[in-house]
Amino acid sequence: MQFPKARSASLVALVAISMGLAACSDDADDATADAGAEDGAHVCDVAPDYPSGPIELIVPWSAGGGTDQVARSLGNELSDALGVQVNVVNRTGGGGVVGHSAMADADNNGRSMGLVTAEIGMMHWQGLTDLNAEDLQAVSQVNADQAAVTVSADSEFETVDDLLAYIEENPGELTSSGTAQGGIGHLAMLGMLMGSDLPTDSVVWVPSDGAAPALQELVSGGVDFIVTSSIGEVRTMLEAGEVKTLAIMADEPDANYPEVPLLKDSDNDYVGGTWRGIVVPSGTDEKIVEELDCYIADIVKGEAFEEVMSATGFSIIYRGTDDFTQFMADYDASMGEIMGEAGLTD
Repeated sequence: MQFPKARSASLVALVAISMGLAACSDDADDATADAGAEDGAHVCDVAPDYPSGPIELIVPWSAGGGTDQVARSLGNELSDALGVQVNVVNRTGGGGVVGHSAMADADNNGRSMGLVTAEIGMMHWQGLTDLNAEDLQAVSQVNADQAAVTVSADSEFETVDDLLAYIEENPGELTSSGTAQGGIGHLAMLGMLMGSDLPTDSVVWVPSDGAAPALQELVSGGVDFIVTSSIGEVRTMLEAGEVKTLAIMADEPDANYPEVPLLKDSDNDYVGGTWRGIVVPSGTDEKIVEELDCYIADIVKGEAFEEVMSATGFSIIYRGTDDFTQFMADYDASMGEIMGEAGLTD
């Protein structure tokens, strides 16, 4: 199915705006973070008698994965800042449904929080759950990573322009992988096609359990290219010279890989990838939310968190409560539209 150019351009603009995967925060967020750094952490203590005991930090994905590593680093830092134990609890299953539902269903007394991921804006469109971002109270966004288009080292495609031109001339011939059907990598691939006014069925998507098996398929010749939620997921093979990344779907180059081109350099404005942030159950006291956001604004600028994120290849992107709330709403709307266009909605 070929999309009308005007409609496709409108969609790409919406996704680019809503994803907003460049570092940003408003003046109030910067002022809060600067105040915490200059005057000491005590300026964050705005919620009376909080916390009153240990805190549970829910992670919707398995222990040892990227989201888990981010959560444990944040948990350690928050534990020091708040003076109580922060226990990371992995609640897996249902493609993220189990863990995200646990965040929403927890008591709203400040003793529970979660590390929400981009799937919160995708699951309900697929009919996996009724849960969406409106069922959670945003606190702070801490990370965003840009999707990456990667081919094997011996691929005939030297640039993303080469790849897109071939797809246009040979629709349905190439195969791609990176995530499950309807996952972040799949949606990023569809966004890339739509951004170049190509039909969404012009590439055959081969579902995988994640970036690792997709990479194996790529180097063995099983697929022609892969789209992963971040360049960090291919960094080992990229640095070993076994693959080459043709582009990232970002507004600005990746600081760790400044030589990798932007998809935008090919007149394709699609911006996409994944993200993570702290949320609490709806109805949590506003002062608790304010205090947590204040501490997190400080933590994301600290050396300990920066070292963990650098080691995992993840980017630090901070948004305060209001910005993060709006970001999740915009992301949800953009995912609904792109998934609807591609026939992936329930």
